[in-house]
Amino acid sequence: MKVLVIYYSQSGQLKSILDSICNPLINEPYIQVDYYAIKPINPHPFPWQSKSFFNVFPETVLEIPEDIEPCPPEILKKSYDLIILGYPIWYLSIALPILSFLKSDATKMLLKNKKVITVIGCRNMWTQAQDKLISHLKQISADWIGNIVLKDRHSNLISVVTIVDWMFSGIKRRKYGLLPLPGVSQNDIKNCSKFGERILIHLKNNTWRNLQSDLLKLGAVETNFSLAKIESTASKIFNKWATIIHKTPSKRNLLLKIFKIYLQIVIFLLSPIFNFFYYLCGLVNPSYTKKTIKKYNGIY
Repeated sequence: MKVLVIYYSQSGQLKSILDSICNPLINEPYIQVDYYAIKPINPHPFPWQSKSFFNVFPETVLEIPEDIEPCPPEILKKSYDLIILGYPIWYLSIALPILSFLKSDATKMLLKNKKVITVIGCRNMWTQAQDKLISHLKQISADWIGNIVLKDRHSNLISVVTIVDWMFSGIKRRKYGLLPLPGVSQNDIKNCSKFGERILIHLKNNTWRNLQSDLLKLGAVETNFSLAKIESTASKIFNKWATIIHKTPSKRNLLLKIFKIYLQIVIFLLSPIFNFFYYLCGLVNPSYTKKTIKKYNGIY
């Protein structure tokens, strides 16, 4: 049996998550696990610089692909029983390298009519990107069967500070010597093997119908209603910003600087207010809250 892991990991965190998930599969002698790392022709730096980080914003949100290295021929010629697609989140959207893969010629060859499990490594907001990714999978007739989300478990504002420090320093450290380590915890990454064990059972028996339900019992996805609603609103605003910036190349640098200031204001001043507002909305309308959580926890 053949399993293909397709991924883009800038810091290495997502690769560690995928390695942990795939470890039970790799240890089975009758299962071959191949890795296909998406590589942009012009690699994105890590650590980021401020200019390069904000410069990818318009194209990421508007889903304008960049050039990536072609898929290796030895990968294209194989027929896989399962595809595991791992991706990070950029600006509430699919990271540009993965988006570029989804729009490449290799995508249909690899994913059409194949079972696909998505794996997300992120700070804490992922629902809008997953909506977009599922849409792409449907367009190429891929059979999406499950989702696993690993995220930073700390509060929204704390995780912003720690993740930004990591992104721009390249060092995973305790900011100010007081804040927690950024990103997905090592304990959560280590425990990802439990998801791989469950996937292995379904792969052996070729019974995929209840995979996501089994993964949910293991804690594969935890949807935060308030954050999901903030994402929905912010995604629409991001799209307007991205459109204006992309259509005004002569003022791109200036507009990106203004957007940077806007983003800081939204994150540190407005997001706590919206978080509390949507929390209250969830209490007032519990049925809608449950419906939203069910949508993103399961197969939709």
